[in-house]
Formats: sequence, structure tokens, C-alpha cells
Amino acid sequence: MKNRIEEIRKQRGIRQEELAKLMGVSRQTISSLENGRYNPTIMLAHKISAYFGMSIEEVFIFDEEE
Repeated sequence: MKNRIEEIRKQRGIRQEELAKLMGVSRQTISSLENGRYNPTIMLAHKISAYFGMSIEEVFIFDEEE
């Protein structure tokens, strides 16, 4: 699953470490999400989207072919 976490995070001047702490996950989890190596739980996807004030669909791009 692709996402815009890195793009949105950088636009807002937030470091991976900061976002990880706010979400209750490790920095490595945020890095893995940004690099497409990890698909978040629905709860984490909701938490990240809500933090950015966006819908899940605005942050995460679902590709049926993946």
C-alpha cells in the first residue's frame, strides 16, 4: 500500500521520531511505512490520518493490484 506520510510529514516540519512518539510506535515503524515495507493496522492508519486532519484515503493509496 502506498502512502503520502513522508510528503505530508515533511510539509509540516515533523520528524519521523516526533510522529512515531505521537503515534505510540517506533521510528522504524514510521520509516517502514514511508518506504512501503509495512502496511499499518486500520487503527494506526486512522490515528495518522486524524493527526494530519485528513481522511485515510487522502493519506493512504489503495492499489488493488498490489
